[in-house]
Amino acid sequence: MTAERLEHDLLGERAVPASAYYGVHTLRAIENFPISGTPISIYPELIKALAAIKQAAAQTNLQLGLLDATRASAIIQACQEVRGGALHAHFVVDVIQGGAGTSTNMNANEVIANRALEILGHARGDYAQLHPNEHVNMSQSTNDVYPTALKLAGYVGVQQLIAAMQVLRDAFGDKAREFADVLKMGRTQLQDAVPMTLGQEFSTYEEMLSEDIARLREASLLICEINLGATAIGTGINAHPEYAGLVRQHLAGITGIPVLTAPNLVEATQDCGSFVQLSGVLKRVAVKLSKVCNDLRLLASGPRAGLGEINLPPMQAGSSIMPGKVNPVIPEVVNQIAFEVIGNDVTISFAAEAGQLQLNAFEPIIAHSLFKSVAHLRAGCLTLAERCVRGISANREQLRRSVENSIGLVTALNPYIGYANATEIAQEALLSGASVYELVLARGLLSRAQLDEILQPDVLTRPRAPIGLR
Repeated sequence: MTAERLEHDLLGERAVPASAYYGVHTLRAIENFPISGTPISIYPELIKALAAIKQAAAQTNLQLGLLDATRASAIIQACQEVRGGALHAHFVVDVIQGGAGTSTNMNANEVIANRALEILGHARGDYAQLHPNEHVNMSQSTNDVYPTALKLAGYVGVQQLIAAMQVLRDAFGDKAREFADVLKMGRTQLQDAVPMTLGQEFSTYEEMLSEDIARLREASLLICEINLGATAIGTGINAHPEYAGLVRQHLAGITGIPVLTAPNLVEATQDCGSFVQLSGVLKRVAVKLSKVCNDLRLLASGPRAGLGEINLPPMQAGSSIMPGKVNPVIPEVVNQIAFEVIGNDVTISFAAEAGQLQLNAFEPIIAHSLFKSVAHLRAGCLTLAERCVRGISANREQLRRSVENSIGLVTALNPYIGYANATEIAQEALLSGASVYELVLARGLLSRAQLDEILQPDVLTRPRAPIGLR
């Protein structure tokens, strides 16, 4: 028989496993929300954020004389252990839950309370000695704890995502420098345009990531504004007048995150705008990253019946029926991450819009969607960098031939042979299949030495006056 202990709540008495650090409120949430099968412990930064808030609250309540030193010390130690990674397996409520995050907050209160009871030498569930609500949750409400925890966890996640994006950005930058001398045809609307270098093409991906890193840094500052101290709806009921300011100081000291107390706590308690803003930036990152992956797949298409301009490193056999086939699986998985992030942004937008009056009850799905986007984008950036971009090679001969054979080359030659000649060369090249390079030579419009001089990458790929030909 499994040992149990009895706990009480407003609905009555329930048996809780004696080994559990959670209590009756968490037990009911487990039963009420068998939705995703995914517990909140899948997001360790959220658990650490909850523990940081409870620690900051205990320190503040002790400082204000509201909590005795013995209980405060035990709560603080329990919180420090959770922040260090202990007891995460006891944070078991589903990530998708009703109640505006109350189940998550109560799960944290119960785990911390029961660990604190152990520290004090009491049995788990002996809440007469130290209570989840009366002591761990003192001066707090789910409505200020939960959104603050989401912001703390979101801030940490964004910093981790930025670091991963920097790895990917640097990988593209390395390739941009490696391919700086590789001439190729640029394309617009999938048609030949004008020459560029493969290095220029890869440098655009480097710059796109740099821009999005800057946007993410801006968005991360928005989620540093917290409503801790607001309690139920922002009026601060049941909290000491000095509590909000002091708990912010303690929380900043514990986490190292530059949190600020919102100027209007009533507004901050109901407003999910910062989550919408951050999600929008994540969507921007996803859209642009997906575009880059589309480019990589196109440039590597073939290997013989496609563009075949670059080679992606082979990662696995591509087919159960076509021997020798190798697919661009790494860009494909990043594409799919992007699709998910775009969908998550829609979910977050609807959930934020659905808030009513003084509270948004749908922050759990905002949190789940936001954390998935951050975590999956981070993993995608690191995977793309390490298992794809760093191993890309250029098919230099194929790229050289494509420039020589492209009709678009006449645009580069126009200043030297004139518009009328360029037009005739383009038409003849299209009809005959001959290369622009050879037709210009055949007509005596330029010598091979002159053509080779014009077709230098530094002449073709940046603004400059036409070179003087001998």
